[in-house]
Amino acid sequence: MDYSQFLQMRPELSLIAVMVILFLYDLFAGEKSRNHIQPLACLLLLIHTVVNIIPPDMPVEAFGGMYLYLPVMSLVKSILSAGTLLVVMQSGAWLKREDTVFKRGEFYMLTLSTLLGMFFMISAGNFLLFVIGIELASIPMACLVAFDKYRRHSAEAGAKYILTSMFSSGLMMFGLSFLYGTTGGLYFADVTGGLTGSPLQVMALVLFFSGLGFKISLVPFHLWTADVYEGAPTGVTAYLSVVSKGAAAFALLVIFIKVFAPLTAVWQELLYIVTVITITVANLFAIRQKNSKRFFAFSSISQAGYMMLGVIGGDAAGMTSLVFYLLAYLVANMAVFGVIAVIEQKTDKVSIPDYNGLYRTNPRLTWIMTLALFSLAGIPPFVGFFSKFFIFMAAFSAGFRLLVFIALVNTVIALYYYLLIVKAMFINENEAPVPSFRSDGYTRASLVICLLGILLIGIVSGIFDSIHLFGFGIQG
Repeated sequence: MDYSQFLQMRPELSLIAVMVILFLYDLFAGEKSRNHIQPLACLLLLIHTVVNIIPPDMPVEAFGGMYLYLPVMSLVKSILSAGTLLVVMQSGAWLKREDTVFKRGEFYMLTLSTLLGMFFMISAGNFLLFVIGIELASIPMACLVAFDKYRRHSAEAGAKYILTSMFSSGLMMFGLSFLYGTTGGLYFADVTGGLTGSPLQVMALVLFFSGLGFKISLVPFHLWTADVYEGAPTGVTAYLSVVSKGAAAFALLVIFIKVFAPLTAVWQELLYIVTVITITVANLFAIRQKNSKRFFAFSSISQAGYMMLGVIGGDAAGMTSLVFYLLAYLVANMAVFGVIAVIEQKTDKVSIPDYNGLYRTNPRLTWIMTLALFSLAGIPPFVGFFSKFFIFMAAFSAGFRLLVFIALVNTVIALYYYLLIVKAMFINENEAPVPSFRSDGYTRASLVICLLGILLIGIVSGIFDSIHLFGFGIQG
């Protein structure tokens, strides 16, 4: 065996190096030195992200095509790493709490383990590696959801997550067994060559999509989302809503393009129906929510539906718009959950009515939340407007004009319920408002980064153009 092939897995190797360093530091550092684990984790993740944002000169294959490393994959992995870095920055205050202070090392290891699994999902050229990646991402995630097991409903949320994850994985592997039985292979190229459109293969496609639909929180595979988002620690909720969802959406696009191209008409019809239902149901249910984390759970389900507009075309334009949408969604949603986490840490309040009059006591947090909500709603000139424009344009160019119209109508509904929070912060009265406070430096830095992303990413046109240039090699 040629072990030099491992050197081709540059993002995975650098992430494993970060994990090993943090593990050894947590294991051998003294009690006082452990207080520096957060800055060390942030520094290592920053170096890992910057080093791996530079794409390979040409597409890389390792282990006979089981592992693929394309330029666009390098970009997506860097976006996911940046999202993880923001989560680590925003979780510092929570991890200093008395009941979590001795578990900081475990939090970082679990978080980076899930990220490593997502890297394997994205670079898989064989369904065996893909399943390993999705399980490596799912099992530590269940531990993260239940991390706050003595407070709120974290243990219940963890149990719900792992049970539904097991069920979805069972569905997916059941479908993959059909693929293997009818095509005789698990490599993407072998499966593509053996697809004939038989009923068994169509069933395999449906089962595989059902399993991955759980990860993306598409309706009707979304029923776990609100309970898990509410019960999980807020930093973990942010991680679930952005990093996990983005990795699964991109992996779905890659597999549809590289594996199920002969069945394009089938999965486009399936995705069309699921996208319409997802966006509509999520927006209607979001209006009814009073808990901020449940509210943004349904918001994230709706955003997942919008992501599918980039997937459904199955072309380079859709891929580019999906990656840009993921980047825009990351900065806006991390800003939202950063504000929620700060308020929860200081006051233990997570209900939307608790935000009444927030502007009078914490105007800076209010403005950050407002601009992030405007971006999620797609209001110009913020990055969310450009991301929605590009993803609508990609779906429209692929011929899904009615779908784009339905999505536009739902955007108006989304604008209404996002403005409900803005109204609460600026207009509604509150006899006991959230007191004025100051967040820790790492959280403030993360919110500034998110704010700059919201204001600048859409305006700097070179970002979208660079993503488009990275997209070569994804087809075929």
